[in-house]
Amino acid sequence: MADMTARFALPYIQPGQAQKEWFHNEALARIDTVLHPVVHAFDVADPPSDPLEGSAWIVGEAPAGDWVGHAGEIAVWTEGGWRFVAPAPGMTAWLSTASLWLWHDGNAWRRDGWPCAGLMVGGQRVVGARGAAIAGPTGGAVADLEARAAIHAVLEALETHGLIAG
Repeated sequence: MADMTARFALPYIQPGQAQKEWFHNEALARIDTVLHPVVHAFDVADPPSDPLEGSAWIVGEAPAGDWVGHAGEIAVWTEGGWRFVAPAPGMTAWLSTASLWLWHDGNAWRRDGWPCAGLMVGGQRVVGARGAAIAGPTGGAVADLEARAAIHAVLEALETHGLIAG
């Protein structure tokens, strides 16, 4: 039997193990960190000087002090000091100071380019794969300039939002 879980290194209690409560409490502390994580900042090099218990940060690529050796991990201040959890691909964290989601792509934390197959609003798909370009209106025996201007505005908005190619 392995000593810990594969994804988040939660310690298993082994048969006949002494001090089982220590391992159980360590697993609970890690679960508290990774279950719907909320972080104050990401890409931070220096640990804060007076953190509150339960506060978390995402360690930057060039960590200092107590965070050395934990680049890219979630650092949470606990009663027992700093605990670190390495992210799993696809993991998300709420960045409380910016009110936005971060996600881990398997190599690094990102806050842009949210991966999804489409966008649903009220049970209806409103954004999916990017469509092909639509040619603007041309020709015709009678040109309605207002209608032509409205169609061009719609096409420009669709292109600007990336919903169709330009």
